[in-house]
Amino acid sequence: MSVDTRSPGSPPVAGASRPTSPTPRSTWRAGRLIVLLGLVVVLAAVASVLLGSGRGPARPLDPDDTSLMGSRALAELLRERGVTVDRVDSTQAAVDKAATGDRLLLITDQAYVDVGRLAELPGDRLIVGDVIGLPALAPGVSTLPQAARPRSREPGCPLPAARVAGSAHMGGVAFRGPPGSTGCYPAGDGHTLVSYANGRGVTTVVGDGGFMTNQRLAEDGNAALALNLLSTGKPVTWVVPPENPPPGELAGEQGQSMYDLMPGNVRWVIYMAIIAVALTAFWRGRRLGPVVVEKLPVVVRAAETVEGRGRLYRARHARERAAAALRAGTIDRLTARLGLGHGAGPQEVVAALAARTVEDPHQLGAALYGPPPADDARLVELAGYLDLIERQLSEL
Repeated sequence: MSVDTRSPGSPPVAGASRPTSPTPRSTWRAGRLIVLLGLVVVLAAVASVLLGSGRGPARPLDPDDTSLMGSRALAELLRERGVTVDRVDSTQAAVDKAATGDRLLLITDQAYVDVGRLAELPGDRLIVGDVIGLPALAPGVSTLPQAARPRSREPGCPLPAARVAGSAHMGGVAFRGPPGSTGCYPAGDGHTLVSYANGRGVTTVVGDGGFMTNQRLAEDGNAALALNLLSTGKPVTWVVPPENPPPGELAGEQGQSMYDLMPGNVRWVIYMAIIAVALTAFWRGRRLGPVVVEKLPVVVRAAETVEGRGRLYRARHARERAAAALRAGTIDRLTARLGLGHGAGPQEVVAALAARTVEDPHQLGAALYGPPPADDARLVELAGYLDLIERQLSEL
């Protein structure tokens, strides 16, 4: 038995216990990579906010917006085909344009317009997405409660504008049209495009304007569908929300939506909050620490362990178990020296051992694979014989 006689101030030795409380230095070494990654992510987010704030927020379906959500590409294609595109951001401007002649009215957002006044204007109408003023702008069209996932859809209708364009990225609100209307791009029990004659022109309603954006215009037949719906030979009055609406001002019966009241960079605040929560969870989460080495109170020699186990076998008269342990250890050592694999059978082991020693094969087989000894004397004889076999093999 060994006793630890070191003084309290002596340096630790191998196998001695070590303190497990973290120190500032160990904490910094363990978490510096996480801290550096967090700083990189935060700096990238801040840089994105600063760079993005200079460009201003994207204006969905705006004919002057060149972002992915804008529709500058569609407006340019219409102008190349000789179609006049007039961008207006108020109800009065749309009314003034309608006074100049027969026009097509394109409404992409109904939150800041007087729906009642626009419904009185003659001519064709293309209503995109928002359904706030649908009863006034498209009488007879009803919406389904279940929205349709925007994806590539086949027209499935005889409407020339859709049939020629083919598949398009359609979805959003699903509609049911009035009697005599044509529904295209089916979604469940309804359609994502409905078109019908309104007495003073043609009214067309689409559930989502994604196919008209700069991002989606080149996919499928999106460009063809948008051009077919808008190239009617008439000038287009493209109604968009004002860039800086007066605070608290209502547009007809409707006011600002929740999304309009949010700051332009609120999404970056949400992203940074998610990153901060993830880093905090990783930092404070339960996890395994380093292995703690503890000094054993007593050091026991291998010979004492073997002797103690032998005494236990003797006290319990476990000759069969003791003989099995002796034979198993001997066979493992002999097979390695004989060049045999661990799966070698008794006949292979006995034959190889008899060829390398002067012992009788039958005696070798009885010693290695025979019945257990009948008494302690036979067990001692077996142990001596097995030791003799190993010594003979090692001397060759």
